[in-house]
Amino acid sequence: MKHPLALALAVALVATVPGLAHNAQAQTPAAQAVKNDAQSHANPFFQESPLPLQFPQFDKIKDTDFAPAFDRGMAEQLKEIQAIADNPQAPTFDNTILAMERSGRILSRATATFFNLVGTDTNPARQKLQQDYAPKLSAHRDAIALNPKLFERIKTLYGQRESLGLDAEGVRLVERYYTDFVRGGANLSEPQKARLKAINSELAELGAKFSENVLEEVKDSAIVVDSKAELDGLSDERIAAAAEAAKARKLEGKYLLTLLNTTGQPPETDLTNRALREKLHKASVARGSRGNKYDNTAIVSKVVTLRTERAKMMGYPNYAAYVLEDETAKNADAVNKMLGQLAPAAVANAQREAADLQAMIDKEQAAKGEKSFKLEPWDWAFYAEKVRKEKFAFDEAQLKPYFEMKNVLENGVFYAAGQLYGLKFKQRTDLPLYHADTSVYDVYDADGKQLAIFIADMYARDSKRGGAWMNSYVEQSELFGTLPVVANHLNIPKPPAGKPTLMTWDEVTTMFHEFGHALHGMFSNVKYPYFSGTSVPRDFVEFPSQVNEMWADWPSVLANYAKHYQTGEPMPKELLDKVLAASKFNQGFTTTEYLGAAMLDQNWHQLSDASQVPAAKDVMAFEAAALKKDGIAYAPVPPRYRTPYFSHIMGGYAAGYYAYIWSEVLDANTVKWIKQHGGLTRENGDRFRATLLSRGGSKDALQLFRDFSGHEPKIQPLLERRGLTAPAGAAPAQ
Repeated sequence: MKHPLALALAVALVATVPGLAHNAQAQTPAAQAVKNDAQSHANPFFQESPLPLQFPQFDKIKDTDFAPAFDRGMAEQLKEIQAIADNPQAPTFDNTILAMERSGRILSRATATFFNLVGTDTNPARQKLQQDYAPKLSAHRDAIALNPKLFERIKTLYGQRESLGLDAEGVRLVERYYTDFVRGGANLSEPQKARLKAINSELAELGAKFSENVLEEVKDSAIVVDSKAELDGLSDERIAAAAEAAKARKLEGKYLLTLLNTTGQPPETDLTNRALREKLHKASVARGSRGNKYDNTAIVSKVVTLRTERAKMMGYPNYAAYVLEDETAKNADAVNKMLGQLAPAAVANAQREAADLQAMIDKEQAAKGEKSFKLEPWDWAFYAEKVRKEKFAFDEAQLKPYFEMKNVLENGVFYAAGQLYGLKFKQRTDLPLYHADTSVYDVYDADGKQLAIFIADMYARDSKRGGAWMNSYVEQSELFGTLPVVANHLNIPKPPAGKPTLMTWDEVTTMFHEFGHALHGMFSNVKYPYFSGTSVPRDFVEFPSQVNEMWADWPSVLANYAKHYQTGEPMPKELLDKVLAASKFNQGFTTTEYLGAAMLDQNWHQLSDASQVPAAKDVMAFEAAALKKDGIAYAPVPPRYRTPYFSHIMGGYAAGYYAYIWSEVLDANTVKWIKQHGGLTRENGDRFRATLLSRGGSKDALQLFRDFSGHEPKIQPLLERRGLTAPAGAAPAQ
């Protein structure tokens, strides 16, 4: 496993739904012994998978395997940890740090697979298991982090770290273990430790419940449409998909517009029916605060209260200070400064864009002889598309025939990786799948040796959480001799049977983005599991993936994949030129909606006392006041996520949603460097791989950036990319 303190981190990051209880009937000792023996032979987590690169045995994994694997995995790891703590010999790197790295293998295999499956293919049994085990895994992590004898050994080694004869990666591993234990509460008094355990357990339960509510609200808030005529503007494929979605819910003859977890909903771009757009938007923004059984406002209030208490107990002024100390940003002042620099320019740009949209509305209404109306949030995407068509003479419908999904993946994403890094990909069909819609590829390095296995899971489904992400089933490490098994997940609507999967430009760039994460995992070349792959600060992890987006419209890459799915004809150059010319279009909106969410996150987590946390009934009022205070409250552009469905900040991005744009500063600098040094070349790819992608968390993150670029990060390239004017006196982002 990566390290003993990582176990509970995934608990709050995946969606949950209520389900069936785990069946635990009383057994006689003899019967239980027989059952345990049978499970030890049958449970696929009790030993390494015999499949290539330890690929999970999805065909043999049953939901009933997880609880025994969790229980046995936790028990065995606690024995291993206690043996380390009780070792009568003086602490050494091998008998303490490396022994901890080697601990918990069963639990690592089981939790990696379980939480990945909960996110990608959930079911009631898995969700019930998550609810049951969230507090247990939290308690398990605390049992390790708060073991005083173990911490004393780590503390001793920390004091001796420069004289242990270790290389730089070994010294850093000692330092990281010491830091993690201190941040985990190792220096607290015994009463404080007891309170910390209670807080962590409650937060784990609340996180699971929040995720459950988010998923259920997405389902419950779907819009039922009675007639096809109301869906005017949607493509035939989208209408057919809406009909199938309704049929799946036994709503024969009707249509269902399902929601994504973002505030904006894709149909708003195309629906001509303004009343339906309004209904869709209002259903989206009301999620989690409707006063129903899925209302998340009380959970938000409690979570923020507990996080604030925990931070104060640990000696920090607020939870953001606690989180940011261990990120590249280091403190809230740095984050506030950067977001504050960007917000005025973003809102000003959004207001200029809004004026263009309002002019379009006025012109259209006048042409129809009807009274105009004021631009509202549910109008933005619809009229932005009209303005884009007018300014750049193209729309998304013209692009999609050139972006067939498998072709984009194999002849676009994979092709770019081949040109830049020398990689080769070969699809294989002999490995078991967790869902029929997934596909598997062997990944070979430039020297012909296998580098990794890659799983592509691109379609949306009810059993899958929203968004796009990368995860790992097996991570690289020299210590265990393992190579990566990584997966990418998107939520592309699956077309009706027999129809091609045609992607939007946003989906294309998202596919390139997520594969940047996959490359980060696949190129890992570290000794210790702790540092493997994407084990870097949260505000650094998005950086390599954002860099990989640059290849989506790189001329030679685009020419290789942007071909009409029926004729094979390449995308006309004039259409591509329009796409590139439009790249800064609507950036005021995009930046403003993102900053609204990022600044809202900081407002919640920079509260300095639990007494400042609003009660459930005041959560939405707090949100409104925070946005207004920060100058980011612009009615036509609501935050990308509102508080009750802001899953990022109830999970691993708490006080860290700023990370996307912080990482984009590094990304914009890097893209500029690559373009200045020849673009898509093996030399540039090999440099990026050697100095950054392969290093994981084995070196300070900002130093990795400096090693590649040769300079400190600057904010100007980001402002240029987003079409924003640099505020007077803007400072570098470091």
